[in-house]
Amino acid sequence: MAPRSYLDWNATAPLRPEARAAMCAAMDVVGNPSSVHAEGRAATALIEKARAQVAEAFGAQASDIVFTSGATEAAALALAGRGLHGSGVEHDAVRAWVTEDLPVDGAGRVNVSEPGVSTLQLANSETGILQDLPEGLAVCDFTQGFGKLPVAFDWSGVDMGLISAHKLGGPKGIGALVLRRGLDVEARIKGGGQEMGRRSGTENLIGIAGFGGAAQAAAQDLANGVWGRVAQLRNILENSLDLDGNVTILVGKGAPRLPNTTCLVTPGWKGETQVMQMDLAGFAISAGSACSSGKVTSSAVLRAMGFDERDAGCAIRISIGPTTTEDEVLRFSEAWRAARARHLSRVSR
Repeated sequence: MAPRSYLDWNATAPLRPEARAAMCAAMDVVGNPSSVHAEGRAATALIEKARAQVAEAFGAQASDIVFTSGATEAAALALAGRGLHGSGVEHDAVRAWVTEDLPVDGAGRVNVSEPGVSTLQLANSETGILQDLPEGLAVCDFTQGFGKLPVAFDWSGVDMGLISAHKLGGPKGIGALVLRRGLDVEARIKGGGQEMGRRSGTENLIGIAGFGGAAQAAAQDLANGVWGRVAQLRNILENSLDLDGNVTILVGKGAPRLPNTTCLVTPGWKGETQVMQMDLAGFAISAGSACSSGKVTSSAVLRAMGFDERDAGCAIRISIGPTTTEDEVLRFSEAWRAARARHLSRVSR
């Protein structure tokens, strides 16, 4: 029996060995980072090392990095009360704080006419479609792109950026808001004034250390061309699926996309059904964003792109990573095509 294959990297990437090692080392550091004694200073040193690692990987300055519990909290810190404009293809954590009035075309591209009062994602978690970032954008959600694409915050022209550790092989429950120098935000969690007064509460030392280790390793992967090889593997997968636009739609075909993401819509074949069938066949995929995939609803992203309610509920996402093998994607393709053939046979009776 073949081992299970994890093809849901956009939901969360497997923990990198470098992150695990950094977290294990941090577990042995007893001090509170706010304490001034030697043990406290040792904890602070680990945090500042990780802050520098994340900043270097992201093309920012260490003082720009505000650690949070994840990109969702970073979004709240950046967006709450600002009344920014957004679109229907943004992540739920962003859409919760914006006015959804930016137009989206059928290719999933967003038209931003006023960057200074708008937020935009770099890469969509469900479709992989990339956006062009306009100069002076108020907030950008870099969560899916950071670690997979060459990104430099200082060169992006963005005021604030959202990032998360577990999307690039770090631990869950840690992320960051990145601020352009000279900007500040009002703390939503008040107390002891940690994180330069922007986010109070004793720092998640273990998570932060893991974030630093993962970010440094992710940057090395990019420099070594690892994600270029992932893109080649994604192309092998898509070429093997025997897609026919009259039966199954490859969302974002021909558009700039993340190197690892394939989104398929087969009208009449519910995404949740496909996920369960593939799970039984030994493959972990998803029917949309992991933050909402537990709900039996159609994809808001696809609806914003012009899909109707029914078809938007028939999407699946396959997202791969550096440790995925050609054998895995070809076995998935075989299993999925067999399941689709059974579905089509049933509906044609």
